[in-house]
Amino acid sequence: MTQAWHQYKMRVQYKDTDQMGVVHHGNYITWFEVGRTEWMRHFEMSYHALEEQGLLLPVLDASAVYKSSARFDDLVVLFTRIEQYSPIRLAFEYEARRITEEDWKANGMRSATADEPYGELLTTGKTTHMWVNEAWKPVKLRKNHPEIYEQIKRIAE
Repeated sequence: MTQAWHQYKMRVQYKDTDQMGVVHHGNYITWFEVGRTEWMRHFEMSYHALEEQGLLLPVLDASAVYKSSARFDDLVVLFTRIEQYSPIRLAFEYEARRITEEDWKANGMRSATADEPYGELLTTGKTTHMWVNEAWKPVKLRKNHPEIYEQIKRIAE
């Protein structure tokens, strides 16, 4: 897949750090959720709107690979894009990268997407999700919500 990465800028909050002064490892999974939520909002598929249509997208699997530590007040960009999709599942890949103020001004103030991630790589990750209905039964998106499936297909290709 060759789609652009969605980028979401944030500053590391003190509450996200541990006694060693670095971001606690569990916060990266939360950051991936923020990246995914903002990705969906950007592509006009907000969780709220999906839930109003009776669709839920629970996490089946989450992983993170830590490369470097983020610290309080670092400027971080969360990069998110679709890794894989099917009528039943949707998988995202993520990169959390530390950048400078100059990086952000040069690489993102005008666009919510980037062709390639930039900055110092902190963490990579993946999440896999399954489409289910309100009764938590699997939903075949292509059959039950073809407009959403086609939207994902257009974004991912």
